[in-house]
Amino acid sequence: MPAVFSHTNIISEDWRRLADFYIEVFECRQVPPARDLSGDWLEMGTCVKGAHLEGIHLRLPGCGENGPTLEIYSYSEMLERSGPPAANRIGFGHIAFRVDDVGRTLDAVVSHGGSRLGEIVMHEVAGVGRLTFTYAADPDGNIIEIQKWE
Repeated sequence: MPAVFSHTNIISEDWRRLADFYIEVFECRQVPPARDLSGDWLEMGTCVKGAHLEGIHLRLPGCGENGPTLEIYSYSEMLERSGPPAANRIGFGHIAFRVDDVGRTLDAVVSHGGSRLGEIVMHEVAGVGRLTFTYAADPDGNIIEIQKWE
């Protein structure tokens, strides 16, 4: 069977708060049940001693009932992130959402506890179309690209 994209995981200090942010701003939907997982199997698979996590999967907008999810978890013991959000940091870069109104969505990000990172920019991409986009951060500092293609 060929590989099929399943989910993207975000580790948060407060998984409920971050899940509410993505539900309110981007209209993600909960995929029950909420998870409360621990045990030898999780420790072995994650290589995290005494692994215990709680969280939920959120269905991403526009992906259908069997589409990929955003998995938001909190571990009982977590490592700190160092430094402010940066688009050029090695590793997970950003998650992107296509929207109808970049400015309105950016305002919603900020009013729900996120922050602005970049300016709203329009640019013609040869052979593709006109892109309007900006980068923002969710309440945990994870980078979100907000984009509209025309």
